[in-house]
Amino acid sequence: MSNLDPAPAEATCGGEAAGAPASELLIGREVVLGGPRGMAVSRTLPHKHRRMVGAWCFVDHYGPEEATMRVPPHPHTGLQTVSWLVRGEVLHRDSIGSEQLIRPGQLNLMTAGVGISHSEESPATVLHGAQLWVALPERDARTAPAFEHHADLPVVRTGDLTATVLMGTLSGATSPARTYTPLVGAEIRGTGTLELRPDFEYAVLAFEDGPVVDGGAVPAGALVYLGTGRTELTFAGTGRSLLLGGEPFDEQIVMWWNFVGRGHDEIVAARTAWEAHEGFGTVTGFDGPPLHAPELPTTPLKPRGRTR
Repeated sequence: MSNLDPAPAEATCGGEAAGAPASELLIGREVVLGGPRGMAVSRTLPHKHRRMVGAWCFVDHYGPEEATMRVPPHPHTGLQTVSWLVRGEVLHRDSIGSEQLIRPGQLNLMTAGVGISHSEESPATVLHGAQLWVALPERDARTAPAFEHHADLPVVRTGDLTATVLMGTLSGATSPARTYTPLVGAEIRGTGTLELRPDFEYAVLAFEDGPVVDGGAVPAGALVYLGTGRTELTFAGTGRSLLLGGEPFDEQIVMWWNFVGRGHDEIVAARTAWEAHEGFGTVTGFDGPPLHAPELPTTPLKPRGRTR
């Protein structure tokens, strides 16, 4: 999914370690994808006070609502896109020739690396899900682009709790999806307690009203940041949620529009290449033109700390 904000703000992330357990409720801001008649999403990362959770740097929650997703071809660099559905279906096409329909319980994972473009569209249907980005570490930021689809993911069961592991390892179950930093993502349903890694920082996104995390209710679309130092986490109540975690990301990055980079010149180069139709390939099969990049801000983009 693209960041379709016509005037995207600079998001500066990384470079400051997380310190201890926390319980910080982050309410998302509404962003409309595709103009005033587009689909509304709740964006909790990047947040004005917290930019990342591990290497997770972008979290959009959308639905449930009847909507038609139509995101034209657009570029990415320096990140992975993670697509997860609760309801509906979305067709992914990209510039390395992938074409894949994703349905609930399946994972679409695209690694942008040095550069890729893709489109997403769905029929008019009830859509409910999340789109997330993972920042690539500098050593892998210019890796070759790739795409993975995983229809069969490992499941952890403890008490009345079921956890489907999208990314990384949880309670001994490891997803087949490729990761570049130590992290985890898992859909949680039911009541129970999960073992956690104390060196990871964690957050939980609520797909709907009902989840109670660490004793506190989390409203639909909100993200509760839980910090580091935890060895376990208890889930209660009803409704699905998404557990996100990872080693605190110790690199500074700049995230602008659909690009992740390390400084102003890198972002400018990526935008220039996209507008010149160079370096990102061509998406075939989408009926319509690609997106134009928005104008860059008038002041240089600067990497700063992971929190403001």
